[in-house]
Amino acid sequence: MRKETSPPLHPSHSSTDSMDTVPDTLSPAFATCHPVTRAFDIFASAVTRWTGSPVAFGLAVISILVWAVTGPVFHYSENWQLVINTGTTIVTFIMVFLIQQSANKDSVALHLKLNELLASHRPADNHLIGIEDASEEELRSLAAAYLRKASGKEEASAANA
Repeated sequence: MRKETSPPLHPSHSSTDSMDTVPDTLSPAFATCHPVTRAFDIFASAVTRWTGSPVAFGLAVISILVWAVTGPVFHYSENWQLVINTGTTIVTFIMVFLIQQSANKDSVALHLKLNELLASHRPADNHLIGIEDASEEELRSLAAAYLRKASGKEEASAANA
């Protein structure tokens, strides 16, 4: 028999909001709603897959080697240093957003899988579904409760009562 869900962790959550625990903009399904967000999702996924490849790593190493080899040609000038500094800054700035998009998508997928496992396991306490939206204080409180439960202190205090 499945346990009844506990009251919502936050007053804004109702016991009936089964999928509203994931903010719309973080959901992979959100990207299908608007052509621009869908295009960005496809682009970000492709770029993060490609930049994590050995070919991309090789090209980065070759670029640095070419830059280093051209140092004597340009007499290690400030402009020569500025080229690598500017290039790496631009690439880093853009990659932060692309990697974060992929991380958000992966995080949502992972939470959905965990929610499915919790929902499908009969003795599981279903109030943990959507816990990723809890505040830091609520998460710390739950973590402390589970630590007490794991150490047996909760059982010992219940036996003494």
